Amino acid sequence: MTTDRGRVADGERAAAVEVRPVAGHIGAEVTGVDLAGELDDAVVAAIRAAVLRWKVVFFRGQRLDHAGHVALARRFGEPVVLPRRGKASPPDFPEIETTADRLELGGRFGMEHDEWLRRRRHTLLRGWHCDHGARVDPPAATILRAETVPPYGGDTTWSNLAAAYAGLSAPVREFADRLRAEHRLGVGYQSRPGDDAYVRHLLDHQTASEHPLVRVHPETGERVLFVNGYYVEQISGLSRPESASVLRMLLEQATRPEYTVRFRWEPGSVAFWDNRATIHLAPGDTAHLDHPRIMHRVMLAGDVPVGVDGRPSKPLVGTAPGRW
Repeated sequence: MTTDRGRVADGERAAAVEVRPVAGHIGAEVTGVDLAGELDDAVVAAIRAAVLRWKVVFFRGQRLDHAGHVALARRFGEPVVLPRRGKASPPDFPEIETTADRLELGGRFGMEHDEWLRRRRHTLLRGWHCDHGARVDPPAATILRAETVPPYGGDTTWSNLAAAYAGLSAPVREFADRLRAEHRLGVGYQSRPGDDAYVRHLLDHQTASEHPLVRVHPETGERVLFVNGYYVEQISGLSRPESASVLRMLLEQATRPEYTVRFRWEPGSVAFWDNRATIHLAPGDTAHLDHPRIMHRVMLAGDVPVGVDGRPSKPLVGTAPGRW
């Protein structure tokens, strides 16, 4: 009898969860759930299904602290522990990276933050990325929560790479299915004249993998156009001019407005996205504003991508499965 009551209660809690799509191909807002509470299996399953279907889901008005953030992540996978974080990240929670650390990076290499962004994101497509895409096993998902945000600006945009693949013509899909590409940390960075401390850092910490250009999603079975503007350097087997032209075409396809969703952050907002099936664009419109933007993220460990032909990604330098 107790078990039956428990099942009824679980079902009632799951029924209270509402998933409201916010764009045609990607993004949904989830209500009726307190992420800081104890989530039963039915609610976890409902959230997981929403993430797989809509690729990124949004929660508002949440009251997660660091401990609650990590506990939430553990319901969906194994949190990644980064070996190096900045001083803004909480020392007692190694699973959490505070994105304010990113504001320090330019200064570590002798640049103001706006110059740092300009040299890394000098074209519209360069800023689009998945998290840690140069690794042989990029994170499966990311859970990002907002602590402090500016009163305007600072939106994040995501794109659905499964929808982008499906939107290609059949001949181009067949062509892309057979290709692989090198993903490398620091691709496209425009170096400073003379000595550049960041270039020396990249040379000392090289990270690169060869991934299929189309990966098969391990849970949904969807084919995903596995491209981004930040890490992809070269399509294997193509000449430099051929590779550049094909990559530009595919990146433009991946970031078409109809495959995207844009989210306006508020304090207490949480975004939970499938890093295997999306790329996202962090905001570039807040560096000149005198308003803090403090975000905290936890990433979930991922698997090694597998292509349409069944071949897995392979590490080239500085990366191995499960080793961060």
